[in-house]
Amino acid sequence: MLHNLWLIPCLPLLGSLINGLWRRNLSETSAGSIACAAVGLSCLGAIMAFCELFSLSPPERSVEVVVYQWVTSGDFQAAMGFWLDPLSAVMLLVVTGVGLLIHIYSIGYMHGDAGFQRYFAYLNLFVFSMLLLVLGNNFLLMFLGWEGVGLCSYLLIGFWFTRQAAADAGKKAFIVNRVGDFGFILGVFLIFVSFGSLQFRDVFGSAAQQLVPGGAMATAIALLLLLGATGKSAQIPLYVWLPDAMEGPTPVSALIHAATMVTAGVYMISRCSVLYLLAPAAMAAVTLIGLLTALMAASIALVQTDIKRVLAYSTISQLGYMFVACGVGAFGAGIFHLVTHACFKALLFLGAGAVIHALDGEQDIRRMGGLKDQLPITYATFLVGSLAIAGIFPFAGFFSKDEILWAALTEGHFLLWLVAAIAAVMTSFYMFRLVFLVFHRQPRAGEAPLHPPHEAPALMRLPLLMLAGLSVVVGFIGIPIIEGAHLLRAYLEPVFTRYPLPLEALSQTSHRPGLEVVMLLISLALALGGIFMAQYLYLIDVTLPERLSTRFQWAYRVLLGKYFVDEFYNYLVIAPIKRVSAWLWAEVDVGIVDGTVNQAGAFVWRDSAWLSRVQSGFVRNYALSIFLGAVVVIGYLIIR
Repeated sequence: MLHNLWLIPCLPLLGSLINGLWRRNLSETSAGSIACAAVGLSCLGAIMAFCELFSLSPPERSVEVVVYQWVTSGDFQAAMGFWLDPLSAVMLLVVTGVGLLIHIYSIGYMHGDAGFQRYFAYLNLFVFSMLLLVLGNNFLLMFLGWEGVGLCSYLLIGFWFTRQAAADAGKKAFIVNRVGDFGFILGVFLIFVSFGSLQFRDVFGSAAQQLVPGGAMATAIALLLLLGATGKSAQIPLYVWLPDAMEGPTPVSALIHAATMVTAGVYMISRCSVLYLLAPAAMAAVTLIGLLTALMAASIALVQTDIKRVLAYSTISQLGYMFVACGVGAFGAGIFHLVTHACFKALLFLGAGAVIHALDGEQDIRRMGGLKDQLPITYATFLVGSLAIAGIFPFAGFFSKDEILWAALTEGHFLLWLVAAIAAVMTSFYMFRLVFLVFHRQPRAGEAPLHPPHEAPALMRLPLLMLAGLSVVVGFIGIPIIEGAHLLRAYLEPVFTRYPLPLEALSQTSHRPGLEVVMLLISLALALGGIFMAQYLYLIDVTLPERLSTRFQWAYRVLLGKYFVDEFYNYLVIAPIKRVSAWLWAEVDVGIVDGTVNQAGAFVWRDSAWLSRVQSGFVRNYALSIFLGAVVVIGYLIIR
């Protein structure tokens, strides 16, 4: 399989083409089967490639397959080639594995939708684009996949485009990401100027020789790439598109927020770890952006009332943790959290989708409650996902999130650890606020569900159960404290140590079992504290949240208004652009362009109106005209 890597992304592309081109002739069963089979075969190929790569010795775990020379122009060359190493192999398993479960779930969720076949064509195309991004062996191919997931996000977020909110959300995601992509492509241009190549092997292999550590060029490249990452991975200041992405179908939210688009930025920074380690200022920027985003998004999630928006801000916050890990040089910890997050966040979104499906589209958690008896499987799996994201032992998030906190602490960033720990407490609080309001507390009078709940069909329950199982066991690939038990770190280590670079910049988490145990216990205590606070506020003293929101009304309004960032962007960016656009339309388009065309038309109209009098239709007038013309011509010839 290692020499046929091109099959892994091409199979979902084939499924997309079949469902897209022949959708009118395909039934729901056929379209869903084709889409799932395409991703399933791709997942099988990814597993085979992973196993073959794992069978090689660690120094040899890097395979490059060039299919053909893609672009050649002067000194510029870019191949259509694929690169498999431990990092891309892990990403392949995440994208295809979680993506397959979301595809299966979607068959039940989208049943009866008029755009069923179109939906699966887009979903397959999304997986293809992400696989192209992950497997590409050069920056240009990565950028092609990067833009592909951006296009697919626009198509899927605005899937129900007849709803104005969905159409606007799709456009918002597309436009905001164009800002980040502009920075990304500028960074790629600088890479070509500096290295004369866009091939990963050429760039990373000579980075230490071509770039001055801490120099202007290294910093500029890293910061421009970071701008692209803030767009795709929804970090400050370009995170505003992701909460509105909830207007798309819920499985789309799971795919975007768990396994594909939002992880692209974290993957790109990890892939370019050599460049970032040569730019300490950029590393500091990654850390700061991640920390602020984690804290800000977690605080907003505390007061949200839409079940999907709570999870959306949770995604933004968890991505902030991954950025913090990369910023302190613990790239392996960031990827570890990416893997575990893909499992439990996909589970949470699909669980939310099952709740919404059970209540015929209801998303307001204030109209939910007491669902744990009516939806026992959904409740059990959603509880597993909540325990995992809260960081409760032995669930997946306990291992990956605490590794990030440990890396921050051992790097000497106690303040960084403290702020990240506060965000972790918020995480456990808002997730169990969601659990208690949706599944435990009975709704008050006037807030009861509008429709009687019903459990999801089997095709939706199966992915929930499988993701719940993964959310329990996947954390054990990164067991702390015990030497050699962190399998993922050992597997990924050659990726981050293969090329010559200042190794002192790479996070070297020291092995201090006693302190590690203490910090794990503190982290677990903080997570449990968040859960107990949520239990007290929403199950015991249920009037306390309302009293607190009244007492601290200003803070509540700020959080409910999402820090008014959207309003700030509207005032500072959108409104001025609209005013300038209106002026250009009125003065330039209508006044000058249309005015010039209209005046030319009016001139021809006036001239033709005068000339039309010559065409009177009377023969005597035409004879007179001919006679007068002949007289003029003869007179001219005589005079001459």
